[in-house]
Amino acid sequence: MPSGVFSGAAYSAATRIASRPETTSPEELLAAAHAGCFAMSLAGELTRAGTPPERLDVSANVTLDEVPGRGHLVVRSAITARARVPGADEASFSSAVEAADEGCTLSALIRASAEIQVDATLEGGE
Repeated sequence: MPSGVFSGAAYSAATRIASRPETTSPEELLAAAHAGCFAMSLAGELTRAGTPPERLDVSANVTLDEVPGRGHLVVRSAITARARVPGADEASFSSAVEAADEGCTLSALIRASAEIQVDATLEGGE
């Protein structure tokens, strides 16, 4: 059942190309969904490892490009994650990031036809 949260956002072929703050696009919605999915997955992995995050800041940038013979396709989703995780070290954090990417349902969906890049940084880890 739709939540209606996007009901006021302008959404059309014209807004897909225009870059105005009051409009959105399918690619922007996909990026927001991918970032949210990854953040929830990473939080879960870190919590299961006994090091719940104090702070997670995750964003995604989706790239749409012309692919010869196939038209316009999403070719990449670049995730940027910054985390403050007391008690985590680089190795455990990297392991949680990898598991989060594997466990994120949108990563699996995007990976079926596009590349995913993850740049994750542990801030203030021990």
